[in-house]
Amino acid sequence: MKVLLINGSSRHKGNTFIALSEVAKTLNDCGIETDIEWIGNKAMQGCVACYSCKDQGHCVFRDEVMTRIEKKVEACDGIVVGSPVYYAGPNGSLCAFLDRLFMSHGKYLQFKPAAAVAVCRRGGASATFDRLNKYFTIMNMPVVSSQYWNSVHGRNIGEAEQDAEGLQTMRTLARNMAWMIKNLKGTEMPEKEELIKTHFIR
Repeated sequence: MKVLLINGSSRHKGNTFIALSEVAKTLNDCGIETDIEWIGNKAMQGCVACYSCKDQGHCVFRDEVMTRIEKKVEACDGIVVGSPVYYAGPNGSLCAFLDRLFMSHGKYLQFKPAAAVAVCRRGGASATFDRLNKYFTIMNMPVVSSQYWNSVHGRNIGEAEQDAEGLQTMRTLARNMAWMIKNLKGTEMPEKEELIKTHFIR
């Protein structure tokens, strides 16, 4: 069993990495393998709604980050997405990446436990947390909870290590995710109806 953790920060080893590392360490202690993948700090192409992925099975933009992570999404049993807070929301590059990932690889994500982690200096964590959770709840993914909203505080690199409550929240999240993955493994998934799509004019 393996959990993929996506580091959506532009800083490779910053406070978001510290928070995700706490989750990963506890998952490892629970017998779950982990893989922390960084989306990098270069410009990220967003989704252009071309729907080519529906025919090709992958995003039409074949950048290294998407090619690397989409393979790991197919193989993982759960996913954790971490982001710093930018203007009370997730990093824009992360959202651009997730738009493409969930559009092209949604079928590999369904019914896999998921969690969002927000890292901030002071405020905006709950709005970031809410935004990221919307990716999961549109894709039939069970959202893993913790003892508090999944946020860690710290401004300068390394300050997240001082947030004792935030790090405990990460450990609780990891134990809850391990428990959910183990209990869902091998169980029959819910029956799905044929998808009905409407919009507001018909």
